[in-house]
Amino acid sequence: MKSIRELYRIGLGPSSSHTMGPRFAAEKFLVRHKDAASFTVILYGSLAATGKGHMTDVAIEDVLSTVAPVTFDWRPTVFLPFHPNGMTFIAYDLSGQAQEQWTIYSVGGGALAQEGTDIDTMTPDIYEMDMVKDIMQWCTDNGCSYWEYVEQCEGSEIWDYLDQCWTVMKESIIRGLDNESVLPGKLHLPRKAAKYFIKASGYKDSLRSRGLVFAYALAVSEENAAGSTIVTAPTCGSSGVMPAVLYHLEQTRKFSRTRILKALATAGLFGNVVKSRASISGAEVGCQGEVGVACAMASAAANQLFGGSFTQIEYAAEMGMEHHLGMTCDPVCGLVQIPCIERNAFAAVRALDANIYSAFTDGVHRVSFDRVVDVMKQTGHDLPSLYKETSEGGLAKDFE
Repeated sequence: MKSIRELYRIGLGPSSSHTMGPRFAAEKFLVRHKDAASFTVILYGSLAATGKGHMTDVAIEDVLSTVAPVTFDWRPTVFLPFHPNGMTFIAYDLSGQAQEQWTIYSVGGGALAQEGTDIDTMTPDIYEMDMVKDIMQWCTDNGCSYWEYVEQCEGSEIWDYLDQCWTVMKESIIRGLDNESVLPGKLHLPRKAAKYFIKASGYKDSLRSRGLVFAYALAVSEENAAGSTIVTAPTCGSSGVMPAVLYHLEQTRKFSRTRILKALATAGLFGNVVKSRASISGAEVGCQGEVGVACAMASAAANQLFGGSFTQIEYAAEMGMEHHLGMTCDPVCGLVQIPCIERNAFAAVRALDANIYSAFTDGVHRVSFDRVVDVMKQTGHDLPSLYKETSEGGLAKDFE
């Protein structure tokens, strides 16, 4: 598996696969063609179907237009066999001759892949194991925690990076709670985080707690939808779940920053297993691979903070993932707003519930996290394409 730095990416929303990935691809292509006279970018499948709502063209043009003009060719009905998020970059010289034609895929979480190669081949695999059962055995044999396995593989410098991620996560919550503007796009959707935060203060105990978690998740998700800086966890569209859960626990249980960072490491390990063995791309496996994985990660993080055992943490993550199986990716108007923002809020409280449920058990259960990951992958492949980020089915169908 790759570094969890590839899972927790700091960047601009609203979509890791449709905005971050294409921007990264454009930057890579531009390095090779700083003398180009013009560019053409062909967008296929899901990228073409919802690219305008996700500002795919804006992200690419911001990069390439610094050198030469860009023409876009949108092909929403053409799905390349390797992945639904395909794009081809073509650079031309002054005579109109093509200098290079490069096809690349945005496979989720801001990661890129080329057909026949591994994801982000420029970065090395640093984890020998990609199944939780094997990692659990290693932890048992060595008397270590999940986060210690992360440190063993990543090196101590990972803590500085996670500290940076946590800072950005918290800043996105604080900004989101202060902003009350309308989100960009034809839906004219008003932000709700500030109102939820204020209303939550009028309740007592459990209702206040739940209202605050909703507010924190909405805050980050709305910042993402507005194209602000967030941390993929594991994607832009699901970036509100982890910060909401961890910020709420930091505020109410006074967990130290060090413990929060360890929880981020453990969460990243579980998310990395899914990314390695299945997918975190809504265009490939539906929203179960985005919000479902975010819920699993947050469930594991919360359970660790409350002192869960290896098996209890794994069980919490398994429930977070299992109970999102089959969730479709059906963004209305191709925007990361409806139903995405609301799903983040619900997944955050579900993660806390998964933690509590697991804490009541001894951690022994029948269906393993690894098994659910395999099922999620197969379920995603079985879903028709109209339910995977094309805005042609589900809640997005026939929306005016």
